[in-house]
Amino acid sequence: MKRLLLAALLLIATPALAAIAPGTDRQQGEGPYSQLVLRGVTVINGTGSPAYGPADVVIEGNRINEIRMLGADLQSIKPDDRPKLRAGGREMDLAGYYVMPGIIDLHGHVGGEEQGVSADYVYKLWMSHGITTVRDPACGNGIDWCAREARRSQANAIAAPRVFPYAYFGMDRDKPMTTPEEAREWVREMKRKGAVGMKCFGYRPDVLQAAFEELKKQGMRSACHHAQLDVARVNVLTTARWGLTTMEHWYGLPEALFDDRTVQNYPADYNYSNEAQRFGQAGRLWAQAAEKGSEKYEAVIKELLELDFTLDPTFTIYQASRDLMRARRAEWHDRYTWPALWNFFAPNRDNHGSFFFDWGTEDEVAWRDNYRRWMAFVNDYKNRGGRVTVGSDSGYIYKLYGFGTIEELELLREAGFHPLEVIRAATLNGAQALGAADRLGSLEPGKLADIAVIRENPLANLKVLYGTGHIRLGSDGKVTRVGGVDYTIKDGIVFDAKQMLREVRDMVATEKKKRGIEQYAQPGE
Repeated sequence: MKRLLLAALLLIATPALAAIAPGTDRQQGEGPYSQLVLRGVTVINGTGSPAYGPADVVIEGNRINEIRMLGADLQSIKPDDRPKLRAGGREMDLAGYYVMPGIIDLHGHVGGEEQGVSADYVYKLWMSHGITTVRDPACGNGIDWCAREARRSQANAIAAPRVFPYAYFGMDRDKPMTTPEEAREWVREMKRKGAVGMKCFGYRPDVLQAAFEELKKQGMRSACHHAQLDVARVNVLTTARWGLTTMEHWYGLPEALFDDRTVQNYPADYNYSNEAQRFGQAGRLWAQAAEKGSEKYEAVIKELLELDFTLDPTFTIYQASRDLMRARRAEWHDRYTWPALWNFFAPNRDNHGSFFFDWGTEDEVAWRDNYRRWMAFVNDYKNRGGRVTVGSDSGYIYKLYGFGTIEELELLREAGFHPLEVIRAATLNGAQALGAADRLGSLEPGKLADIAVIRENPLANLKVLYGTGHIRLGSDGKVTRVGGVDYTIKDGIVFDAKQMLREVRDMVATEKKKRGIEQYAQPGE
């Protein structure tokens, strides 16, 4: 992935990719059933409406057939009021549990050669956190690999979320594109290979615009990380006008909000190739944008709303920039982070995202201010009716697959979202951005049965969605852990989420034992 990113950003030919092994054939998960009834649950349907229950959710094959509200008290419900279980069906007594749509992560990379992780490791972490759909932006293992895994997941041949392959602009070419027609042909070729969308980092404007025009013609969608090497001439407003579906992270948005300059205030010794400088200065960018409530600020929001544009902020991936110690010492690392991935995270001038060469207080303070301004814009955009989604970009900067996605939910809450708005961002909004809201994103009759089942109430505490759960002191004075997704249902197939997480824990323990690792060392130890 590092080589892919460098190729994109430096506009050189893409080298051949070394893909990791594909996911193994599915060995777990029960169903789908002719009829599966989830009994007595409280429903969070993903549309923004309040939770209700108890209810019985009836699934036939891979689709939701009925959600029957039963009143407010299971004890007073008559047996005849409940859906009947047919011969050959299965029912699960889930009284007291909560159900919500499977989470949609719009920025999920399936590992990579440099991270040293397997596809199965990533898939298990995603599925154990209730993530049933992932958009892979850039397909770092190659478009052929990515499209093949998408087909295998669609057929439930692997225990993995649905995959939406978005090809990186220019991949599979031996030289850069220099004409609009080359861009159009590249889009057509990627569609033939199985891509459903494109991810770009920027490019020469006429060539990139042609790609967006062809994407629209082909019924494909797009994502863009507006990298600094091209953002001076192609910012978020530029690409949104061309038809961009979602902007990733926040690059290109502050630049669209400039009202007293046209380029970022780079220091004279700035070198983009030095990631410590790149990310250090990125944390000082929002302070250069138009202030909240200003004429420019309001004009940008208004135009993006008119274009039905989607923000996919991925707040989580930059958390370490504002609090490195917290990100580095997250409690899940010791038991769930693969040793090679931990090494990849450590400060390193060659690995993408490992830019903590001499990261200090001044950088963190700047990034905290950056977050304050960034979050305010995202919350304002949501409040005006704009679509905001959930993406994690895990596998970089101390962010672990699955765990990083749940942290993104907490960060949306920090930004000002109501918990129901957070869940909607993670489900229905993601489905809309993918053009899949007819079948994904909410718990409604006729939609695919992609469901996360949780014992605890995520609306009261989003932390209960973490695989490590939440620490609670009981009335008996004992400290216990509660939470974690219990079951992930994808396409009507029931997966034991906690068992999948245990498998990851065992995989990591075995690998650490093989390497003679007891606890991960901190930098400098």
